[in-house]
Amino acid sequence: MAKDNVIDLKKPEPFVDDPITDILRQGARRLLSAALEAEIETFLSQYKDISDDKGCQRIVRNGYLPEREIQTGIGQIPVRAPRIRDRQPDSLNDRVRFTSSILPPYLRKTKSIETFLPWLYLKGISTGDFTDALAALLGKDAPGLSASTISRLKTVWQDEYVKWQQRDLSKKRYVYFWVDGIYCNVRMDDRQCLLVIIGATDKGHKELIAIEGGFRESEQSWLEVLVDLKRRGLHTPPELAVGDGSLGFWKALSKVYDTTRWQRCWVHKTANVLNKLPKSLQAKAKEKLHQIWMADNKAEAEHNFDAFTQTYEAKYPKATACLQKDRDVLLTFYDFPAEHWIHIRTTNPIESTFSTVRLRTNKVRSCFSSLTVLTMAFQLCRCAQKRWNRLHHSERLGEVIRGIKFVDGIIEKRIAA
Repeated sequence: MAKDNVIDLKKPEPFVDDPITDILRQGARRLLSAALEAEIETFLSQYKDISDDKGCQRIVRNGYLPEREIQTGIGQIPVRAPRIRDRQPDSLNDRVRFTSSILPPYLRKTKSIETFLPWLYLKGISTGDFTDALAALLGKDAPGLSASTISRLKTVWQDEYVKWQQRDLSKKRYVYFWVDGIYCNVRMDDRQCLLVIIGATDKGHKELIAIEGGFRESEQSWLEVLVDLKRRGLHTPPELAVGDGSLGFWKALSKVYDTTRWQRCWVHKTANVLNKLPKSLQAKAKEKLHQIWMADNKAEAEHNFDAFTQTYEAKYPKATACLQKDRDVLLTFYDFPAEHWIHIRTTNPIESTFSTVRLRTNKVRSCFSSLTVLTMAFQLCRCAQKRWNRLHHSERLGEVIRGIKFVDGIIEKRIAA
């Protein structure tokens, strides 16, 4: 990633309180006070006909609670919450109480700040840098915005991740899988990679299905992930799985979902082939590889495939052998709707998402536990999932599920006997 896209908050500029911010705070304070007054008046109107033994109104105003400050995106806003008095309750259990929905008890910071804190951490600010970073953004007197806050949040995130791992999948139907093993450049307590599966639902939405720790990309590690998905109700196999050449996943897939078709990722395959060619030839070879998987039909792709082999086989047999060994599964996408080719030729949904994860782990290369890395990656994926593109022409997925045959991306036309 370009350096100008990375925020460096090691030495933040001091917080500057300008006249505009001060005016905004004063306006926010007045608006908040007005909203609280309107809220309590509405509450009191519900009890205006209830009287005590002396004939006086039973539920009345009773001043304000002590002033407190709420941390917001424009700094601290002082506020006093109004309170009521029940003059004559029959018992303590019958006493009428007022609790503001706008300003709940013990609230010290707004929801936007609560969201802001994990965003900063997940995007690369370490817990040790939080005090200085937040002082530059929100003022040095910001209460409760410290490294300890993030430590508590990480515990919450870990609980969310564990619950997500146990969720029921019996009502889910995924048509496509994208799978990959992701390695993060951090010092973990044991050498692991992240085993990731993203799925396309029958409605065309992409969802994170699994993210687990595995020993490299072994068959056993992938088998454990897939068996767990099936145990939680995902019995219907996907129609297509897209991934790199890792033998571990494909062997495990054959044991759990044996009817799922395979599609090798062209980005991974291109990189593997180019690594076996001299740098002086890589640009031209990459163009020729691009012509294969961007061909309009399978026949043209086969022709370009043969042309690449004839060009480089004599001098660089390892490069052509690397390409040839996966010939069939590199062209599987031609048997699926053309509208989906842009999605199923590569594992880009995973690669683009985990570039953010790598940025975060590269920022802070300290020692992580496996659970910390998995939790962080899970939270980043949940954020990224909101922006994942839906499959084009998702109505085609129904045709794929029904087993309708596609030839070069178009429904096969059958000639009546």
